[in-house]
Amino acid sequence: MEIGFCGPGLMGAPMIRHLLRAGHTVLVWNRTRAKAEALAAEGAKVVDTPGELATRCDAVLLCLADAAAVEQTVFGPAGLLASGAGAGDDVAREPRRVRWIVDHSSIPPAATREFAQRAVELAVAADRAIAPSPGWIDAPVSGGVGGAQAGTLAVMAGGAAADVDAVRPLLSAYAARVTHMGEVGAGQTAKLCNQTIVTATIAAIAEAVSLATRSGIDAAKLPEALAGGWADSVLLQTFVPRMTQGGFTPIGALRTFQKDADTVAATAYETGTPMPVSSTVQQLLRLGAAMGLAEADFSAFIDILQTPRGGAGG
Repeated sequence: MEIGFCGPGLMGAPMIRHLLRAGHTVLVWNRTRAKAEALAAEGAKVVDTPGELATRCDAVLLCLADAAAVEQTVFGPAGLLASGAGAGDDVAREPRRVRWIVDHSSIPPAATREFAQRAVELAVAADRAIAPSPGWIDAPVSGGVGGAQAGTLAVMAGGAAADVDAVRPLLSAYAARVTHMGEVGAGQTAKLCNQTIVTATIAAIAEAVSLATRSGIDAAKLPEALAGGWADSVLLQTFVPRMTQGGFTPIGALRTFQKDADTVAATAYETGTPMPVSSTVQQLLRLGAAMGLAEADFSAFIDILQTPRGGAGG
């Protein structure tokens, strides 16, 4: 299958490598072209606009920063579903080939539903022979950079069951599990549930590390001491070392957690869902941003909790 991929970042680049190893032809676009060209030596083909992908690829995968980036990439002047002169003369004339848009970005469920509806409306307004409506699948992932590199991501998918089944073999190149959660937007809601648990857990781990340090015990021993008990988890084993030792390669910026926490809060408001713990985590992340930690690693929760009295280093 010929695959288009927009967004070869920390997560996207290893996902593209898995697709190439699986034998797919992968055409790559990125706003910063150098990130796409870095994958050319491994067999990826670099294109100039997202609109070009729509005429050459059966499926286009998105792994972008936020809803604004998704909207621009899909509906912008040179976007996937552009049909005017801004798409380029050749792209504007060629029939659209793309059958599925798979959005791995983490964006609000309401935005996902709006984008999917806009895609349908564009197809209705145009000649479907030139611009058919692709199936929209929201498919955020969990597993982090490590999961992307290992090909063991968990995918939470929303969309028509037939569309999800059609791309499931494709996603299996880098995902250990693909779960169909329901209609369009359901995947994004599941990801918000994931991020609610993840951010609250890392915040609690940071509090535990801080408490251990202020109490005079070696916080670095917590993973060993708690292994196998109820408090043990992948997050505990991953983040205590990052909070107590230096030299780790960053696996994501704290601003990403802040974006997700803000989306959780907005969705909780829309649905009337009480989320007192998540609300506290949201304020903790806002405090981190005010402290200048927005670009710091996920483990910087510990730095937010530090005071002049001291604490564990991150």
